[in-house]
Amino acid sequence: MATPRVRQLNFRREDGAPFNYTPGQFITLHMPWQDMELRRSYSVATIPGSEDEVQIAVTYVEDGRATKLLYGMSAGARVEATGPFGRFVLRDDPPGRYLLVATGTGVSPYRAMLPQLRARLDGKQHEAVLLLGVRGPDELLFGEDFLSFARENPALCFIASYSRRMPGTPMAHARQGYVQDHLMELQPDPKRDIVYLCGNPDMIDTAVERLKAAGFDNHNLRREKYVSSN
Repeated sequence: MATPRVRQLNFRREDGAPFNYTPGQFITLHMPWQDMELRRSYSVATIPGSEDEVQIAVTYVEDGRATKLLYGMSAGARVEATGPFGRFVLRDDPPGRYLLVATGTGVSPYRAMLPQLRARLDGKQHEAVLLLGVRGPDELLFGEDFLSFARENPALCFIASYSRRMPGTPMAHARQGYVQDHLMELQPDPKRDIVYLCGNPDMIDTAVERLKAAGFDNHNLRREKYVSSN
């Protein structure tokens, strides 16, 4: 368990070949269920450099069929998968600021992007802010990865938005409230900022509405909605 409500699962290709992907992409699992096949898609959370594993994060869904199957897996279990798919990736963008926004497991693709971000931030042409919205500190998925990265790379700012429970000890990265509100407090600028949004559809819809009112268009808005399914 990576958090009280999220399980991290690590897979390897059965043929032993490396898993080739672009950070930000997802895979689709195909799982037998009674007389049907369940298909569930998960962003790849693997940090490049460890391509022998396919790492995903799975949120617990009460009475969820996929939850029952994936949470019941033990070492050696097999599952069919297709992919990787998706265009929620870093592109060859002009110098500017990345605003990377997520709720819950929607932060998985940003974990995979960390080496790419390091290269761009080291080039002194980009800066980045990563905002992760969760209910409380115990649910800060991959939080230590992002905090460590931010300590080593001053051009990245990490903000944790806690909607229900704040840490017992004040922390510089912690904010009370919702991630879409903290995004707008950064005064997004459509002339220099590129916004990535991943996770809860309501968060994404609210953020997009506000950003478009501020002058953003689809050119500098990139989104991937996670639709909950049992």
